[in-house]
Amino acid sequence: MRFSDFRKKEVISIKECKRLGHVCDMEFDECKGCILKIMVPGCSGIWGRLTDDSVIVIPFCCIKQIGADLILVDI
Repeated sequence: MRFSDFRKKEVISIKECKRLGHVCDMEFDECKGCILKIMVPGCSGIWGRLTDDSVIVIPFCCIKQIGADLILVDI
């Protein structure tokens, strides 16, 4: 799977039943060729998308399922 495919998927928290956003970046292990973490833009309030530069970092072990349209995470 390519990074461009991950960027199209929406990340949803199964604990909070909340949309977290779309994958904006990821960290991977070059030697093993596996994903370590995915990053989703953070949001702190009503204007969070315009003013907040925080990022939600989700370890790969917290990803429960990757579907055609979304990624379910347990954080």
